Amino acid sequence: MRIVKRLLFCVWMLGVVACTHTVVDDVYSARGQDSRIKYIIIHYTGENQEDSLRILTEQQVSAHYLITDESPVRVLQLVPESQRAWHSGESYWGKDSQLNGISIGIEIVNSGQRKNAMGDEAWQPYSSEQIERLILLLKDIQQRHQITPEHILGHSDVAPLRKIDPGPNFPWQWLAQEGLGRWYDEDRVVQLMQYYQQKGLPSAEKVQQNLRKLGYFIEPHGKWDSDNRQVLQVFQMHYRPLRYDGVLDAQTAAIIEDLIQTDKKSLFNN
Repeated sequence: MRIVKRLLFCVWMLGVVACTHTVVDDVYSARGQDSRIKYIIIHYTGENQEDSLRILTEQQVSAHYLITDESPVRVLQLVPESQRAWHSGESYWGKDSQLNGISIGIEIVNSGQRKNAMGDEAWQPYSSEQIERLILLLKDIQQRHQITPEHILGHSDVAPLRKIDPGPNFPWQWLAQEGLGRWYDEDRVVQLMQYYQQKGLPSAEKVQQNLRKLGYFIEPHGKWDSDNRQVLQVFQMHYRPLRYDGVLDAQTAAIIEDLIQTDKKSLFNN
């Protein structure tokens, strides 16, 4: 009798467990869907490889991928793409904010800005192998999530008042040539520079409005205060890394205007 009761109890328990687990049938798939991921944010770690890996795996900061500086270079996945990595912090681009939830973060082992043997500030270069591995990774992520080139950004682009990585040594033009970023037309920029040199620079308010249209978090109040100069400096670091002093000049104004015109043409063609 006890055996029968135990068997009945087991059958009842199996029924309870089955009722609490919904069976999901995924035979159908809706056409109206896309990826939650809109951005790829590129960082440098600011540390050596050992410390970078320790910080990104043991502390309250993380990234989906880490590109090492060893030989051969490795790409380490630290967070699944389906999960949110804590890499961009307080961040903005266009109408989007808090980009952790809609972006994939890639860290590259690079010390950033350090003092050299002479005591001068110097930026560590990226190795060609690091960038080649990065390009392969970016193309894979871009294809899977259908990310537009202008949404491949640096940490400094989305947090210009807090961050300066990946720094002026990062080869944005090389990435853009691979379809992995926004860039300008050099011939048109030369023509625009000549125009501004003859007619004068556009107003501070217009330039700030254009930076806002490009996606940068800036207050277009027409003054070059410390915050707005820092945003301009970050822009220059991305598009004119040989001089990033935060001062508006003909070349900077021309690059901004060309990018705005390119965006308008792209919007019209779409």
